[in-house]
Amino acid sequence: MVGRRPEPLAETASTLEGAATVAADLRDPSAAASVLAAVGEREVAAIVNNAGGYLGRADDELPTIAQQWRDTFDTNVLTAVVLTEALLPRLARPGGRVILFSSIAAQRGGGGPYSAAKAALHGWALDLAVQLGPEGVTANVISPGFVEDTEFFAGRMTEQGYASRVGATLVGRAGKPDEIAQTVRWLVGPSGGYVTGQIINVNGGSVLGR
Repeated sequence: MVGRRPEPLAETASTLEGAATVAADLRDPSAAASVLAAVGEREVAAIVNNAGGYLGRADDELPTIAQQWRDTFDTNVLTAVVLTEALLPRLARPGGRVILFSSIAAQRGGGGPYSAAKAALHGWALDLAVQLGPEGVTANVISPGFVEDTEFFAGRMTEQGYASRVGATLVGRAGKPDEIAQTVRWLVGPSGGYVTGQIINVNGGSVLGR
């Protein structure tokens, strides 16, 4: 497991038997060296890129806007590119899996640079699927909708915001973290081997498939 914050990384690893951790901020490409050192010569079965986040804008000055877009791209796209490209030589062939995490915001907007950055992952995933498919490797995107009990809305979710997001679903409830985890398990498992180049929507019907 790789993460830029040691404390949450260690907390998550404690719930997974035998999990090893590497604290690295992959917005800096040189940080990939520590990941490669930890992997060594071992084969990698799957690369799951679930880092990212929404970065709010402090003001409307152009330098601030430009910096927000750069930071958002680095956090949501560059981290996935650096990790994936670094580990591609170690990825199992055939049978390897690449998973990118997007967001409902990539398909319906509303997040400014966050929406744009997550949408960028969609196009890149299609390229990866074409590139790696002949080697027996799949590449897909998971695009979650509103999922409660996560850090994403920590400190900024109001009762009205919660009700609005739940009301936008067809099933009348928020998603659960385990439902996203189960989607990952499906894609990395044997039954996911014939699925590639897809945007997998897990959003309760907030955005219909397309």
